[in-house]
Amino acid sequence: MRILLTNDDGIFAKGIETLHAALAGSHEVTVIAPETEQSAVGHAITWLNPLRVNAVNRNGHFFGYALTGTPADCVKIAVTELMNPPPQMVVSGINLGANVGVNLIYSGTVSAATEATVLGIPAIAVSMDAFSPTDFTAATEIVPRLVEMVAREGLPPGVCLNVNIPDLPADEVRGIKFTRQGNRKCIEKYDRRCDPRNHLYYWLTNSEIRLDEDPEADSSVLAAGYVSVTPIHHDLTNYPMLQKLKGWRL
Repeated sequence: MRILLTNDDGIFAKGIETLHAALAGSHEVTVIAPETEQSAVGHAITWLNPLRVNAVNRNGHFFGYALTGTPADCVKIAVTELMNPPPQMVVSGINLGANVGVNLIYSGTVSAATEATVLGIPAIAVSMDAFSPTDFTAATEIVPRLVEMVAREGLPPGVCLNVNIPDLPADEVRGIKFTRQGNRKCIEKYDRRCDPRNHLYYWLTNSEIRLDEDPEADSSVLAAGYVSVTPIHHDLTNYPMLQKLKGWRL
């Protein structure tokens, strides 16, 4: 299978290198990823500046293409310009840090996968529940199985899988659960600082995480030691409210 591998941590991140090694033995894998870290850029695309593509070697061998753009840009340019024929699946990750709850809105990793579904290609976004994972063994065992399952069973139009993996050795992961997107979010604040020239600036920090109470939500399942697999769609319409709005008389 032709797989496009991308991420938002950048082409030199450990996660994408690890995932490439896990998939390249069984699939035709092409890496097109951001040149620099693009975390929390959401579904941004580059409109006002040109995109540049550069070949990248890792460990003395060709690894893939670095793009001066966002994760969504990587998918767009792969499908329209760089991969001929186009990919049959997009895998985005392995991201450092969980993408659960409202984080899905901000995540470049998830947005690469949703961009693939916009273009009619099945996709999987993969994240680890740690910014310095102890190892990627669980991810490298689970993701190839999910790729095979999606290839065999397919996904509905517009749907991709958002996968979050606990930071545990593979033999300590309790299993896989299929979940809904929860409401976990960070209670944020800004550090107010001054630079050496006495100019004021602000730096966003996450001071506290508000956990989900629903045991079936993605973050709850992940915290309990399970892999969370959530089907998501880019259609943001609230259909019950749409029906209610049709009854309004303005």
